[in-house]
Amino acid sequence: MVVQAGSIQKASFYVFLGMLCISINDLLVKQFSKNYPLHEIIFIRSLIAILLILLLVKSEGGLKILKTQQPIQHALRAVAIFLCNMIFFAAIATLPLATATALFFVAPIFITLLSIPLLGERVGVRRLLAVITGFLGVFIMMKPNTWAMSVIPPFIYFLPVIAAVLYALMQIMTRKLSKSSKPAALAFYIQLTFVIFSLIFGFIFGDGKLAAVSSNTSLQFILKGWSDPEISDLPYFVALGFLAAGVSYFMSKAYSTAAAASVAPFEYVLLPLSIFWGWTFFGDIPDLYIFTGIIFIVGSGLYVLIREKKKEIPSSFCPNKS
Repeated sequence: MVVQAGSIQKASFYVFLGMLCISINDLLVKQFSKNYPLHEIIFIRSLIAILLILLLVKSEGGLKILKTQQPIQHALRAVAIFLCNMIFFAAIATLPLATATALFFVAPIFITLLSIPLLGERVGVRRLLAVITGFLGVFIMMKPNTWAMSVIPPFIYFLPVIAAVLYALMQIMTRKLSKSSKPAALAFYIQLTFVIFSLIFGFIFGDGKLAAVSSNTSLQFILKGWSDPEISDLPYFVALGFLAAGVSYFMSKAYSTAAAASVAPFEYVLLPLSIFWGWTFFGDIPDLYIFTGIIFIVGSGLYVLIREKKKEIPSSFCPNKS
């Protein structure tokens, strides 16, 4: 597989825009978790987003681009990112935003690993060692030695990691499906799935009767009943819709532009953004464990990027040979 020179730069630009949208989206969702159930937030957000994405569909060729010969693969991809969102947002209802985001950054590591069997992208021994270093960073951030004294249940720390696996699978499928589908179509399928599944969740949990099952903040966020949005919150829901559309489109565009293992490290820009928002709005300051883990993860990701850049030549970039 040969990628034209400059494709990595284009992909990195799309990733930055996508990560900026994600960081603000996570901030708003965490803020809304106090007053609204997760399925309601996702439903309203995605309903707005899907209308915006239809405008992108029109610009990329019209409704005909939504036709596909791979409906099952698109459905699996959309379900993976829906579950990823549900699990991650449940985590940030309890964990500090920076901590949850840092733990989630095992995702690029999984993308690098999964690109080997699923995409046939070669990953050399040195990059595999970098992946192991990244996993060590995640282990440090989970702080297992403090679980016995922590008020946060240990399983909450695993939620961002589970979400990361689902996210990695989704982006791997994005890379494969991008050969036959436009980025706007890929974004449309995701938001349509969000609307459908959030409605199903609403019918099951919307009355809030199951909310008394647990006092855990994350479970409450999922199980609490539907609440009519406050007028003052409507602009923020609209903003969430724009952000969701942006995330879906920009990330689909990024993973359609360059190899998955090459694009993934650029997602680390989300870490400083999440730390900034968490500190600014919630007063969350990462502790030594988090900063140490971030160093391990970002270091491993940057090493992967450096290995890719060394193989770039003026006329082409060959991510398969590393």
